[in-house]
Amino acid sequence: MPATQSLPLICGVDEAGRGPLAGGVYAAAVILNPERPILGLADSKKLSEKKRDSLSIEIKQHALAWAIASCSAKEIDEINILQASLLAMKRAIDMLQQQYNITPNLVQVDGNQCPKINLPCEAIVQGDSKVPAISAASILAKVAHDAELYSLDRQYPQYGFAKNKGYPTAFHLEMLAVHGVSTIHRLTYAPVKKLLVKNTRL
Repeated sequence: MPATQSLPLICGVDEAGRGPLAGGVYAAAVILNPERPILGLADSKKLSEKKRDSLSIEIKQHALAWAIASCSAKEIDEINILQASLLAMKRAIDMLQQQYNITPNLVQVDGNQCPKINLPCEAIVQGDSKVPAISAASILAKVAHDAELYSLDRQYPQYGFAKNKGYPTAFHLEMLAVHGVSTIHRLTYAPVKKLLVKNTRL
């Protein structure tokens, strides 16, 4: 058994995509390998897209374990974005355990709430800037989220998802008003909901 296995296994968890009006919310779970450190880990929002993509490859190559999961726009509408984010986190943690047959000693989550899991869990505000494993999870989740929006852009080019990543930019809101709401928009989000109500009244 590798020496790393005798060390406490800390699983960092973070999500990406709470703010967009379209697409799913993504979460990642990562157990880093102390014998294969990754330089440059940081909050994904503070990194360029090129740097995130590069680090994402390194994380997948060097981490002891990693997994990415999501909740769809439909699920977000059904249970709200907070619960969907926590569920995506739980799915990522469960997937990590199943794929690697590994059980973390502690799960550290970015934010102030923990998902419902049967493991010791600690919520850390701004954890993506403080804990390397959470930074790594932040990067994987962000890269996965953006990949979905690039894919959605090819299906729905009118909304500019490749540029706005689903966020409510002026262009996105303008295109919503022109083209209407698509099947992958989050219907409970205020700008989308407002447009649906307006069109219903017409």
